[in-house]
Amino acid sequence: MSISRADKGGFADWWFTVDKVALGAMAGLIAIGLMLGFAASLAITGGPLTAGDFHYAIRQLAYALVALCILGGVSLLSLRQVKIAAAIIFALALVGSGMVLLVGEAILGAKRELSFGLFNLQPSEFLKPGFAVLAATVLADRKPLPLPKPVMTFLLILPAIMILLRQPDVGQTGLLLSLWAAMLFFAGLQLYWVGILGAVSAALGFLAYEIFPHVHHRVEQFLSESDIGYQAGLALKAFAHGGLSGVGPGAGTVKYRIPDAHSDYVFAVAGEEFGLLLCAVIACLFCVLTVRLLLRAANSRDPFSQLAGAGLGLVTGLQAFINMGVAVSLLPAKGMTLPFISYGGSSLFSIALSMGFALAVTRQRPQLHTRVTTTTLRVRTA
Repeated sequence: MSISRADKGGFADWWFTVDKVALGAMAGLIAIGLMLGFAASLAITGGPLTAGDFHYAIRQLAYALVALCILGGVSLLSLRQVKIAAAIIFALALVGSGMVLLVGEAILGAKRELSFGLFNLQPSEFLKPGFAVLAATVLADRKPLPLPKPVMTFLLILPAIMILLRQPDVGQTGLLLSLWAAMLFFAGLQLYWVGILGAVSAALGFLAYEIFPHVHHRVEQFLSESDIGYQAGLALKAFAHGGLSGVGPGAGTVKYRIPDAHSDYVFAVAGEEFGLLLCAVIACLFCVLTVRLLLRAANSRDPFSQLAGAGLGLVTGLQAFINMGVAVSLLPAKGMTLPFISYGGSSLFSIALSMGFALAVTRQRPQLHTRVTTTTLRVRTA
């Protein structure tokens, strides 16, 4: 079956306007995530001497199928529909994050998830795509607003920040603030304001270090020369054990001792069983995806598409960088998932939504230009 550019159907229009390079990178990351899901599931459900099962891998496969439907469906939306969907998602995520404080179960001193019986949902994961599109809508609006646009976008994000700090989730707070600052930069914020924002960010980071004990502990552990931490130490052993090409699928042993091997430290599982080669492939795919979305956004003629596409691409790349940086001990420990790859419905659904929005706003339809020739010109005579 072939698809022609002359076809007027919805799928044909989508196929010839969507970014296939970015779509291919996403498909590759999802496939790698499923493969690593089977490797990590054995570590979570079993041990070196006890047989595990593929419980988490099967659930991950089901989540991936739903995520693919979200990704494909959202990428079909028009720009107006993207804005409406983002507003609804952001509002629901904000309400859900607030409900977590009231009815969520505390895990390791933090409340972040709502339980729905068969699965848990982390509403804060959906704040990022919703805010990226809403901020782009405000910043790209040419109509005069009651307040300066940077202030308007900050007022949008302020309730989310207050709720996240109460959970507490310092990592998601920092990611949202980074997204906000990046959106302002893309919108043409003057450099001296960029410097001021950088100084304020440094001050907020120091306050988090002083106020939150777990942040203080992780930073001190990261800076320590003798105690790098239990998880970080095991992750480094996993990378050392895997070497260049890995020990082979299912042959890893260090992974059985790594907490959250299926989620926060799935990159270490990739390093042990498939070596530096697969880790390099994962990093390259994220680079291709991020740069491709930034380029497509830059080439767009619509200011909203430029800002939304750039923001969504950047925040995804930044989250991947943080997760991989933590796994190789380049950054302090932080419970942040690796997009497309880490286990969890919230992680997969939110990244599918983000990339669906990104594909939708960066679709490039051919522009039809009318050619004016001298034979069609009529000279009006008196």
